[in-house]
This record gives sequence, structure tokens and C-alpha cells, in this order.
Amino acid sequence: MTVSTRLNEVNIEAVGGLVAAVAADPAKARTTWAAHVAWQGGFASEARVRKFAAIPSDEPAALGGADTAPNPVEQLLAALGNCLAVGYAANATVAGIRIDSLRIDVKGDIDLHVFLGLAEGHAGFESISATVSIETDASREQLAQLHTKVLSSSPVGHTLGKAVAVDVVLA
Repeated sequence: MTVSTRLNEVNIEAVGGLVAAVAADPAKARTTWAAHVAWQGGFASEARVRKFAAIPSDEPAALGGADTAPNPVEQLLAALGNCLAVGYAANATVAGIRIDSLRIDVKGDIDLHVFLGLAEGHAGFESISATVSIETDASREQLAQLHTKVLSSSPVGHTLGKAVAVDVVLA
């Protein structure tokens, strides 16, 4: 499908160009992403990604940090939400669906016993859930199809889904 007008502020021509390039040369689908993290003292660190400003990280005061930035597990939840948002914007645009607003609320449950050294076992999320709220004039059926497409193609969702249970519900 070719979309000639700009919808949802998505540069669909650029995405279409990438799809065409990968279809012509499958090796172009193989990509490597990187972040470079430097410890800043205490529980603070910062990540550098490509040319962007440093992304700070710290722990809340209750976990011994100075609470100057989101902690790594909060950033992981944010990464899932951001990845889903990209998926909704891209796939809605391809489907010709205008998004008036999109909010994704992500939360996860962690038992801190292992992190605190009080037990052995799994230190990560026991579960992660996301609630997606979309304002649009699309039908419920179109939204259900969009939701299915996004969940089937989310790199962060798939990555987390192999390690923890991920439950994403459409509100």
C-alpha cells in the first residue's frame, strides 16, 4: 500500500523505502543496535546511544540511590511502551487509521529478595502488563487488527516475551 499523505506524523515513505530495500536484499534486515553506559558514582550511570544526549539512570532513595533519574527496570518498561507506540503509529498509518491520541501504561512486578541478596533465583520481572488507550475514529474491528499486528511485530515485546510473561491488553 502506498500512502501519499502524511498521516499521524509518520514518514511512511522512509519506512516503505526500507521495506523495499530489505525485500530486494534480505541481508539489509540484519541490524545491530548499541548503547554505551558509563557509571557516574553510587547507583547513577548514563547511557549514550548514537548522537543523542546521555540517558541518565539512578535508583530510588529506598534502594540506595539519589533518585535523580528513572532506574533500569523503569527504563525497560518505558522501552516496551515506546516500542509499542512506534508499532501503533507505523501500522495505523499503513492501514490509513488516524490516531488522535495514544497512551500506553506499562507496569511490572518484581520481588526484590534476589536483588537484595536475601534469596537466590529470578531477579527480574515476574510479569509485565501494558494497557493501550487509543482515541481514533477507527472501528473496534480495525483496532483489534491493529493491536494484533503491533503485538506480532514488536521487537521489544518479543524480546521480553521470551524471558518473562508479557500481557498487553487493549483497553
